[in-house]
Amino acid sequence: MRNLIVFLLLLANPAFGQEPVEHPLPATSTTLEPAPSSPPRIDLQPDASGTVPQEQIRELLRRAAEKDLENEKRQHDYTYIQRQEEHKLDGHGKVKKIESKTSEVLVIYGEQVERLIAKDDKPLFEGVAKKEEERIQKITDKRKNESDSDRRKRLEKEEKNREESRKFVLDVADAYNFRLVGNDLLDRRETWVLDAEPRPGYEPKSREAKMLPKLRGRIWIDKADLQWMKFDVTTIDTISFGLFLARIHKATRIMVEATRVNEEVWLPKHVAVHVDVRLALLKNYNEDVEQTYRDYKKFRTDTKITVVGETP
Repeated sequence: MRNLIVFLLLLANPAFGQEPVEHPLPATSTTLEPAPSSPPRIDLQPDASGTVPQEQIRELLRRAAEKDLENEKRQHDYTYIQRQEEHKLDGHGKVKKIESKTSEVLVIYGEQVERLIAKDDKPLFEGVAKKEEERIQKITDKRKNESDSDRRKRLEKEEKNREESRKFVLDVADAYNFRLVGNDLLDRRETWVLDAEPRPGYEPKSREAKMLPKLRGRIWIDKADLQWMKFDVTTIDTISFGLFLARIHKATRIMVEATRVNEEVWLPKHVAVHVDVRLALLKNYNEDVEQTYRDYKKFRTDTKITVVGETP
């Protein structure tokens, strides 16, 4: 669930929509207590009003967070293709321009890196492609020659992010009243469908959690794997960052879907966002953005680097 908040933060980043840079994909993992080897089955039991008791929600989110931890680790065993299409809108909501970019997500010494391979579904010009290869080579050299000290700092930062994620999961359980609205079939899998409404009187315990009362949504959770399959989230109030340097306006909508790959891991499938963001009170981003993920390919887990141009 935390990846939705990370995505909102990315939308508020002035670099949004520029060329891809070196970065791991948004982490959705947590470091929670290990689950028992054979945890009891969860069967949500709402009360007469349809509200699911908090203890059931907490346990369900805890299990889902453990699944996210597994997914994050196993995602680093895969390369894939990511395509982003942007529909830029005018002041009347009409499409004035459509742009797309396609990237291959590589794994370089344990880090996921995007390599741009097409713009507007056309191969890159020779000069652009050369610069992209040079950028990837720089990243490869940097990771190859990383000192023990730098590696330790990087791993410590990752662990700190996981600890923040752990706290965030508990914040989510406290921030909303969850109501079981039914069951649904997604990709021929049985899911619970839960509506999340901000809880009156909720007091955020962390910086990220401050935006939770400004979101509402619906979540689909796979009954067998206790894995979230789909989110549909809408902002119900303006979200500001950095003393109003960026604002995400009311009615911004985010939909995220995941899919099961190789019967072992859940990975991103589709992201759709209506973006209504104002940066530095000067520049507005009003557009529909859609990301799709395909061609997941697993390589050897002991492989440290995927070399550009070679088959993993």
